[in-house]
Amino acid sequence: MPETDGSLFRKALLESGFGPRFHAYYYKQWEAYRMDYHHHDSTEIMYLMTGSCIVDVIGQGGREERYTLKKGELILLDANVPHRLIVEEGVSCRMLNVEFAFVPVDAADEAAISVGTLAREEPALDELLHSPFSSLVLPDPEEVLHTLKALVLELDRLHGGQGIMVRLLFAELLLRLARLRREQVTASRQHAHHYIRRATEYLHQNYDRGIRVEEIAAAVNLHPGYLHRLFKQHTGRTLTDYLNALRMDKAKMLLSGSGIPIADIADYVGIGSRQYFHQLFRKYAGCTPVEYRERTDRDSWKLEPGLLRKGEDF
Repeated sequence: MPETDGSLFRKALLESGFGPRFHAYYYKQWEAYRMDYHHHDSTEIMYLMTGSCIVDVIGQGGREERYTLKKGELILLDANVPHRLIVEEGVSCRMLNVEFAFVPVDAADEAAISVGTLAREEPALDELLHSPFSSLVLPDPEEVLHTLKALVLELDRLHGGQGIMVRLLFAELLLRLARLRREQVTASRQHAHHYIRRATEYLHQNYDRGIRVEEIAAAVNLHPGYLHRLFKQHTGRTLTDYLNALRMDKAKMLLSGSGIPIADIADYVGIGSRQYFHQLFRKYAGCTPVEYRERTDRDSWKLEPGLLRKGEDF
């Protein structure tokens, strides 16, 4: 690992003693400004104190992501991630900014506070450091703002020096960011669970007719594309796959527990094409509907152990 390293997600941060080195810190008022894409070997926090702005980020795979920040929001950018700031015409914003990398701490320095030590004491920080991202937007109930402001003022007072107050305030900043991130993840999971539950309930209630993703999304008040991504992310399955599996389970019940003709079962489970029904059934059951019914019919005639068999007396 080099003498300085800007990323939050380097393994050595957790295994060895590293503390911050600040590369930049400032308050600034921006108006009608467009920055060029740039990157640097330091983690950056951009906190919007007033107004609004746009931050463009080139994330993993070269995909451009655009974030519109409002008062009370911050963006955390990992080291070497290309990004730019845009403040549109007629708009202004006031921003609080810090950029920092990590350097080895002196083991003999009793006032040193290493990132690894903090992570071992605070599970939320350990989780954050094990969850790499290019950029992260967080809303702040002004907890981070007070700490960040105090840190920048102390750095300014010491002309960038590393006094004990700087170390303590940086430690507090990391912990507050980590806890905000954990709250965001928890809220996101609860949000996702709510919509996934509503979507699956809708599928169970309407599987026996033709359903489009747009209908499911409308029923749960989400955009179809967002619902599709949310469902896949949290269940590992697409909506279509879930619906098809549900229909085939219902078809199995009808094949084994009723005398409904096989040719009609496709309609009972909401599939208009009998050929497509046969294809899906083979895919999910591993056999044809005819084979499945014959197998369950044979199994239903098998006597349980201990019951009367042919040739036995009372």
